[in-house]
Amino acid sequence: MWVEPAEIEALAKHLGLSVDSFGERYLRKVGRRYSLIEKPGGDCVFFDKGCSVYPARPTQCRTFPFWRGNLKSERAWDEIADECPGIGQGKLFPVEEIEVLKRGNAETPAGE
Repeated sequence: MWVEPAEIEALAKHLGLSVDSFGERYLRKVGRRYSLIEKPGGDCVFFDKGCSVYPARPTQCRTFPFWRGNLKSERAWDEIADECPGIGQGKLFPVEEIEVLKRGNAETPAGE
């Protein structure tokens, strides 16, 4: 999973580590970018019966499962839903509220 410098700083701070210590322990460099290391099998290093860095999780995690590949077809959505028990649970957001969040507006959706 790719992480940006601000995300690296937030994760390091959340874990009480310096950015350098965090990088040595949890990052790998791929070309010019950084990625979180993964457990054998591909799971996120911070996932164990839930996200252990949830308040500081990167944007990629915050936007899951609404990734382009998962939204390309109903079949793609159904396949990812089979892998993730949280899909289809919780509050349903109207499309208008999702669009506000997608644009990055600071306003919180109604009812939150």
